Amino acid sequence: MLKKTICVSLSALLLPTLIAGCLGGSESGSGPNTSTRTTSSQAVDGVNISATPQGRCGPGSRQETGMQGRVSQADHDAGLAAVGFTCNTELVGSFSPETVIGTVGGFKVERYRDKAGRDCAYYDSTLLYPTNLLDREAGVNVFDMSDPTQPVRTARLLTPAMLSPHESLVLSQEGGVLAAVLGNPAFGPGVVDIYDVSEDCRTPVLKSSTPLGVFGHESGLSPDGKTFYSASPSTSTLVALDISNPSIPRPLWSGQYSSHGLSISADGNRAYVASLGDPSGMIVLDVSEIQARKTDPQVREISTLSWDTVSIPQNAIPVTIKGKPYVIEVDEYATGGGGLIVSANGPLVGAARVIDISDESKPTVVSNLRLAVHNQANREEIANDPGAQNATGGYAGHYCNVPTRIDPTIVACSMILSGLRIFDIRNPERPVEVAYFNAPVKDRMLTQPAPASNWAMSSPAFVPERKEIWYTDGYQGFFVVKVTNNAWK
Repeated sequence: MLKKTICVSLSALLLPTLIAGCLGGSESGSGPNTSTRTTSSQAVDGVNISATPQGRCGPGSRQETGMQGRVSQADHDAGLAAVGFTCNTELVGSFSPETVIGTVGGFKVERYRDKAGRDCAYYDSTLLYPTNLLDREAGVNVFDMSDPTQPVRTARLLTPAMLSPHESLVLSQEGGVLAAVLGNPAFGPGVVDIYDVSEDCRTPVLKSSTPLGVFGHESGLSPDGKTFYSASPSTSTLVALDISNPSIPRPLWSGQYSSHGLSISADGNRAYVASLGDPSGMIVLDVSEIQARKTDPQVREISTLSWDTVSIPQNAIPVTIKGKPYVIEVDEYATGGGGLIVSANGPLVGAARVIDISDESKPTVVSNLRLAVHNQANREEIANDPGAQNATGGYAGHYCNVPTRIDPTIVACSMILSGLRIFDIRNPERPVEVAYFNAPVKDRMLTQPAPASNWAMSSPAFVPERKEIWYTDGYQGFFVVKVTNNAWK
């Protein structure tokens, strides 16, 4: 408890130390309503594991000059970083406000089309509240995306959870609800804000703001928009709320899980948890009794999975490819290999992976989504690149997402210094990196915790009909990127 108290008091001052201390102090745990788990551990060679192979960069690309994913000091000195690097991508539009310290993009980007066919984007502007207030930016930004070349901000959501949602902003396409829980890198008061975006996505309507999330950090939302999960790994609390009436949310269940992000299956009966417990990795939970709204619902652990390259599991998304079920899991940051302690340019980078869950009692990693800069053998060479020594940044993964959970052909990942990376997963056992967009680097007044560089942290959103990907860079704002040269099949 002492460690967690210290973490809260330092939350506005020492982000790298905060995350290292809090995650290092995370407790594993099973909720009281669980049964014996089946645990799998998949060993891989953490030193020699291969980076994902790259495809060809077509016309119009400005390719990286060297190692896959690297932006070196030489690139900065030559002015190449200021132009940016692209492979089979082009910039369509952006929103990049003038800043003082440059923290203007957060952790999630969501897209929604309302009943009238209007297209909107939502993204949080808070990497660590209240630092973004120095840039006159706050809350969750709402954009009219009728013209993607010129995003128009129509509103800012400034209720408690939207001011500091940390990694919890989620949206249900089916339910037309946008939700978040008040959080920070340790754990925040669990105020849950719920908005209706279905009528006019440009002007979300607040339905409720209640302290029912217990503690906040990350979250999950059932696809039907009726069950919100508040997750806090440092307090090992996971809470399920019924938000079928968003004006009157009510508690359904709570358990002791060191849950980071979690995703819920299409039918609402499974939760795929990125776990910081013991072991760190993924937990598959049977949450069918919560979905069925049984009195005193019981949650059962089906299995857990870990891997030798695990750093800090961030999120796990179920998908189906050619009728076979998989999970796309991504880890954040780098560690020294001795537990969940964030390490600047540490040797162990989890990056991302594809997990076969055909037998959900024995999930298996079938491939990795990673770059050459993530491999242990290359860490010393890249250690002095601009931004590489940022413990909460550097060359590492943070979030991935898919345009659809049924037969996605690509996965797009924000990989911090390496920008937005796009992988073809039509053959999930043999992925290929087919595109990337490393945004032009702008000068900043504040050069700590890292010099001017990319800080791509957000879960991206997609516009499949135009082959667009929307994401944010923590330093530089919101980007609309088009995948070109038929790289997105």
